[in-house]
Amino acid sequence: MASLNYKHLHYFWTVAKSGGVTRAGERLHLTAQTISGQISLFEESLGYKLFKRVGRRLELNDEGRMVFDYAERIFSLGEELEEALRLRPGGRALQLRVGVADAVPKAIAYLLLESALAMPDPIRIICREGKLDVLLADLAIHKLDIIIADSPMPPNVDVRGYHHLLGECDTSFFATPELARRYRKDFPRSFDGAPFLMPGEDAAVRPRLLRWFEKEKIRPQISGEFDDGALLLAFGDAGAGIFAAPSAIAAQIRKQYGLVEIGRTDAIREQFYAISVERRLTHPAVLAIQSAARGNLLVGSTGSTSEEPPARRKATTAAGGRRS
Repeated sequence: MASLNYKHLHYFWTVAKSGGVTRAGERLHLTAQTISGQISLFEESLGYKLFKRVGRRLELNDEGRMVFDYAERIFSLGEELEEALRLRPGGRALQLRVGVADAVPKAIAYLLLESALAMPDPIRIICREGKLDVLLADLAIHKLDIIIADSPMPPNVDVRGYHHLLGECDTSFFATPELARRYRKDFPRSFDGAPFLMPGEDAAVRPRLLRWFEKEKIRPQISGEFDDGALLLAFGDAGAGIFAAPSAIAAQIRKQYGLVEIGRTDAIREQFYAISVERRLTHPAVLAIQSAARGNLLVGSTGSTSEEPPARRKATTAAGGRRS
């Protein structure tokens, strides 16, 4: 196959989006005959037909749908590039596209991103929340600049990326005042049989919590499991059970929700990462986040456990164990 002709690809994309050759010709200011000829040349260069005729209409076939998906990504990125170039010279907002893994507490995400908002140059932050694997797919095709996650780059995904440790903190346990009065004494032994709200299986802190329960010989009554941290917090605020959260946001949880911190432990360290396709971070907003994160997240323990916190990991490692 000859090298891809992007003008032909654009004609094809416009026909597919417009629903026909005539409408595409109107948008492109070309005759329908010219468009049809260019599409035929494009199909010939690819070696595949891309449309099928249904009555008087043209519809994409399987190959056409695949080519259209790629064309959507290509021209969407082109539009983003044009927008970015338009914004920069006039001193308007620099854009930062951030994916936030749904296991990351919303307050932690804000704590990390607020340093970017404080930059002297204006910035526009575009946040997307979702499962880490979905966000990684968007990162791979440059729909995102970084992902904020509670775990390093997974080793079993077919995406070349690097994780950068932003910071870590202890884990605190919260409940409504009524529940706190019942379970605060003799923490953490008091948690045995207590109602507990567990993070979902995607949360990196979940296996650490389970190991800690086992080590402390605690068997709480699991009242619910939640993939979304905000929903878990809502149930905790309603008094459905005790829940764990990063100690870095303990003051905010106490103030905003009126919940009580029962205790905290340094045996469970929550870590937060920026995942990018860059071995070295270069985006100015991301650098500001990385610089400020250490001070915002490195929270020491005042809890009752005596276990030493785990050794700190290197700030940046790559997928599959590669170190930057």
